[in-house]
Amino acid sequence: MVGAAGRMGQALAENLNLVDGLVVSAMVDLREPARLFGGSHFTSLERVAPSEVDVVVDFSQPDSVVTSAQWCARHRRGLVIGTTGLSDVQQSHVEVAAAATGVVMASNFSLGAVLSERFAAMAAPYFERVEIIELHHDRKVDAPSGTSIATAAHINDARRAAGRVTPEDPTRRVALEGARGADAGGGVRIHSVRLPGLVAHQEVLFGGAGEGLTIRHDSYDRVSFVQGVAIAVNHVDATPGFTWGIDDLIA
Repeated sequence: MVGAAGRMGQALAENLNLVDGLVVSAMVDLREPARLFGGSHFTSLERVAPSEVDVVVDFSQPDSVVTSAQWCARHRRGLVIGTTGLSDVQQSHVEVAAAATGVVMASNFSLGAVLSERFAAMAAPYFERVEIIELHHDRKVDAPSGTSIATAAHINDARRAAGRVTPEDPTRRVALEGARGADAGGGVRIHSVRLPGLVAHQEVLFGGAGEGLTIRHDSYDRVSFVQGVAIAVNHVDATPGFTWGIDDLIA
């Protein structure tokens, strides 16, 4: 587990150990984790013996993901990435690693979030407009969230396939810059909220003639991501290949 001292790393380490067949043996972080859950602490992945590891799970920072990807490619170990906000260069390192070993990367491992993206894509062709509001804790460093970007992409793909075109935004006067949110393409707007007390939440709001549809998902606790991470860990191995998201890994 890379990023083991963080809140996400701690939640995953504790709960992945409860999944049959999974044992978190190495906790990698510059800081010593508050709890090790039976694993050993290492300040660097380079200090971990490859023979003790089948899969690396990385929920850390973008620069650490590059290190994890290179280590996994070199030692032919599977890699599951939940870190978001990677630059194009960092992403390219991950894709190069996937030519040597298996990589699963997702913006969200919550099954509810994955299903809500699927439902949003189903609804997208039938409504005139759609906007996304994503809400996260105040320590999240990137905005908008990877989940909202992925959701917007799925919506745009579905609308494009159906020949649906979003009418031009009628807003002509903006008193405060950014009031209409970020343009995710295809007329989809994303609004980011960062507040203490939140974990991870998203609303997809559709509007049509005389009606609206809201698809909302809430992660109240980081344990909501464990099942999806476990699915990815059980799926990935040293077989080269890159899998984006866990949508295809669930029925």
